[in-house]
Amino acid sequence: MVERTTGTIQQGPLHGYRGEPQPATTDRWPRGLTVALSREAGARGGSIARRAGRKLGWQVVDQDLLEYLAQDESAFQDLPEAAREWADQRLDQLLRAQAVCNDPALIPLARAILLLAAPGEVVMVGRAAGYLLPPATTLHVRVLAPEADRIAYLAQWLRLTAEEAAEEVRRRDRRRADFLAQYLGGQPGDPYPYDLLLNSSRLGEEQCADLIVQAARGKLLGLEPAEAEVAPRLPDPVE
Repeated sequence: MVERTTGTIQQGPLHGYRGEPQPATTDRWPRGLTVALSREAGARGGSIARRAGRKLGWQVVDQDLLEYLAQDESAFQDLPEAAREWADQRLDQLLRAQAVCNDPALIPLARAILLLAAPGEVVMVGRAAGYLLPPATTLHVRVLAPEADRIAYLAQWLRLTAEEAAEEVRRRDRRRADFLAQYLGGQPGDPYPYDLLLNSSRLGEEQCADLIVQAARGKLLGLEPAEAEVAPRLPDPVE
């Protein structure tokens, strides 16, 4: 894996808490859980992802890094061949089911997301990762907030006027919605693909991060027996 900082998100440790050593009794992939975080512009999803990654001890990969890794597969050279085969099979299944668009602009990105998720223990931000990954081993999170709060946040963060911030929020939301619709046929406003919806204005960044960790713990407990054999245990209590 690559240790790299881009945008506003710092990556956490590459190797998080794995619990007590467990025998690898199966070659099933993914080997662990992935958090895929979607967010409205200005809802502080990046900061929440960073907090959750720190609490979990997991790597955090933002949109910029995802796109970088899509162009540089050398980052995955240490992955077992079985993990690569799983990623290719999963991508082929998605394409055959027409769940993703067979577009040269998307395929390398989709494969990078799958390769990152194969060993688990990663928090991915953006690029519709939750639509590509298996629901059983993915915690799909959507962070949202009222538009007025998101405008105020971006105005302060980017030092924009209220009018400029409003346009920036709408531009980012529109760009993300267009990406999801074009390549995966989804709509951000549809709540059903997500495991967890969080209103960051009401809950705040810290509580949102804590809820993600608690939901990840619950998701791990709900894994099928064959998957649970290779899934890591999360630290308890949350610090």
